[in-house]
Amino acid sequence: MKASQFLISTLKEAPADAEIASHQLMTRAGMIKKLGAGIYNYMPMGLRVIRKVEAIVREEMNRAGAIEVTMPVVQPAELWQETGRFDKMGAELLRIQDRHSRDFVIQPTSEEVVTDIARQEFKSYKQLPKNLYQIQTKFRDERRPRFGLMRGREFIMKDAYSFDKDRDAAQISYQTMRAAYKRMFDRFGLQYRAVRADSGAIGGDLSEEFQVIAATGEDAIVYCPNSDYAANIEKAESLAPTQPRAAAAQAMAKTATPGKSTCADVAELLNLPLANTVKSLVLATDETNDKGDILSSQVWLLLLRGDHDMNEIKVGKVEGLANFRFATVSEIEEHFGCQPGYLGPIGLKKPVKLVVDRDVAVMADWVCGANEADYHLTGVNWGRDLPEPALVADLRNVVAGDLSPDGLGELAIERGIEIGHVFYLGTKYSKAMKATFLAENGKPSEFEMGCYGIGVTRLPAAAVEQNHDERGIIWPDAIAPFTVVICPIGMDRSEAVKTAAEKLHADLLAAGVDVILDDRGERPGAMLADWELIGVPHRVVLGDRGLQEGMVEYQQRRDTAATKVPVDEVFSFITSRLA
Repeated sequence: MKASQFLISTLKEAPADAEIASHQLMTRAGMIKKLGAGIYNYMPMGLRVIRKVEAIVREEMNRAGAIEVTMPVVQPAELWQETGRFDKMGAELLRIQDRHSRDFVIQPTSEEVVTDIARQEFKSYKQLPKNLYQIQTKFRDERRPRFGLMRGREFIMKDAYSFDKDRDAAQISYQTMRAAYKRMFDRFGLQYRAVRADSGAIGGDLSEEFQVIAATGEDAIVYCPNSDYAANIEKAESLAPTQPRAAAAQAMAKTATPGKSTCADVAELLNLPLANTVKSLVLATDETNDKGDILSSQVWLLLLRGDHDMNEIKVGKVEGLANFRFATVSEIEEHFGCQPGYLGPIGLKKPVKLVVDRDVAVMADWVCGANEADYHLTGVNWGRDLPEPALVADLRNVVAGDLSPDGLGELAIERGIEIGHVFYLGTKYSKAMKATFLAENGKPSEFEMGCYGIGVTRLPAAAVEQNHDERGIIWPDAIAPFTVVICPIGMDRSEAVKTAAEKLHADLLAAGVDVILDDRGERPGAMLADWELIGVPHRVVLGDRGLQEGMVEYQQRRDTAATKVPVDEVFSFITSRLA
């Protein structure tokens, strides 16, 4: 490829709405161009990156035995109505009507359509297992699209769906996909972690996310440096406290804390560690009739250590709290006789259901609200000042330094960007859509399903977040728009430079190297700045002075200085670096 025949459109400044590095740099490098809110043109330079991502994904999916299909972007609402998602999904699902007033959706995912294919095509257990995948455009009507390709409305995604005869077979398919994902991410050349995750609204009870490590990541990843344990913050667990509860050493006392309504403020006032305080979180659950009318409500009190945060996923798994909500101020005042800020488990006006975090259950001489404005109780102890807790559970997010649940060390936390997700779905969709096959016993059986996604257009943005510096992008070789760029200085004025540059270009092309020759005649500073911004990982600079000495300059994008290489050795030098 010659630059004069390509489209290179770099910018000195990023647009004002570009908040993160990937959005700024991909726009400045001429890889994407905004068309509307969360909608981008993939320009030639950026499209080359996307196509390389797709190629790796396609190769590994095929290697794993998956079969490629393409499902429509526009899908009839009837299928979505079978599963209930047409009504249950929020405004992110873009619903449209055709000229005949028939309902359709713009697909954000394709569980319904692929399940419809399966119930038509797979009639017998002898046809299973099967895994169908596509690399296709999706649309999610984000309320606030931002961060360029990181949270756009239109995007390209690889989604795959496995169909198996039973749970054991489905687990094998899941592990096959998990292994394929690890091969993909290894080939992408990115630092990543596979972390245990909560399945969320899509369903399923076995789920892992593939997270690209980046300081700007939206997700907190918890891992043990001494083992392979990793999970996102919602799913992460730690070992339960093993130390015995200390004996009470203080008498309970009502202590004035005027204007101090947070645990941090109280700890500072009383000159105590924040870990000595206990926060009170008030939730409620409702009993409703078929119409959704509330028949009765139950108020719950959760106790967590003052320096810990509630984990909503874990709380939702406590028996009775599956559909909790936060209590209203009137409910709180009715049960505690006090407004939020000074709440505690002692001296309630009306009984509540108490759930105590594991760490609070082993505390002694702790501080909590007195259920009276401007007062807290100090020196509170279980068994003396209030009954031993009947319901103890893991309610909190883990923190760095907690013991890993596998017992192999302390947990650490870093930031990550979710790029891939694998789910075991079970029969969630096959049951809803009556998708069955004839099992070995001759009876109809519902497909056991799995779902496996990769954000094809999100991955380049995540790669940039992980790999950039003040000069621009630093692409891993496998997904760079070009692997090598040849930068001839004064090519339009020097026959020697032109001949050497074109020979090297031809030799690298013949060897299968993805190389571009910058023959635009740009000034040296502007030309080199362009390619540093674009992030091509290997650069060769040729000039008259160097050629007279029989040398050219090679520089890897992360190198701080160029390396001089003899002209007659540069081809073998570069190909050895790419091996």
